[in-house]
This record gives sequence, C-alpha cells and structure tokens, in this order.
Amino acid sequence: MAMKESREIILIGDRVLIDPVEDKTKSPGGLYLPPGVKEKERVQGGYIVKTGPGYALPYHEDSELEPWEQEIEEPNYIPLQADEGDYAIFLRKAAIEIEIDEKKYIIVPHSSILVLIRDDFQN
Repeated sequence: MAMKESREIILIGDRVLIDPVEDKTKSPGGLYLPPGVKEKERVQGGYIVKTGPGYALPYHEDSELEPWEQEIEEPNYIPLQADEGDYAIFLRKAAIEIEIDEKKYIIVPHSSILVLIRDDFQN
C-alpha cells in the first residue's frame, strides 16, 4: 500500500502529540529527574510536535429561533498551554504510543503534562 506524500495530522480536543526522548536523567532544560521516578517509569519527556485545539466550550443558546433555523456556529475552545517545540515531562500511564511513517510518537492528554520547558521565554 502506497503512503500519501502529504497529509495532515489532526489532534482532537486537549490531546498533544509528542516525539519522545530516549531515557535521560537530565532534561534539555537542565531539570534532573529523580532516580526513583525514572526506575518506575512514571514520567517521560519529549518534544511537542502538535497540539489539539484545546478544551471545547459548550454552545451558548440565547436565540429564540428553532434549532433548524439557527446558523451552525464553529466550536469555541480554551487553548492549551503547550506549544509546538516545547519540551514536556508527562505521566507515562496516560500515554498512548502510535507509529506514523515508521516513527514512534506518543499522544497524551494535556492534563497529564507535568512540566513544560520553553526555550524562547518571553516576559
């Protein structure tokens, strides 16, 4: 089966796609991971490749029109803190491993991310 040369990965809701970093005792931002935590593999780190749109907000119906007379609104989302390129340390138990084009990635819910390390910190 031939693979498509160009395709888009779309994450749903508060999901984050992470390129995992092999086991290290120190994150790129200089954060040391305790040996006890590493031994039990409770946490893992990696770079965020893509994020979902965020947490969906419920529709607000303030119209007196019937549902079939209303225009369909685009959903609204609360954006995620995580950005593409951030280094994330996340809870391993919530992670789902997938493979895209023979490369392994991890999908985690945003709520399972413990720490984000961003190189271009802005005040």
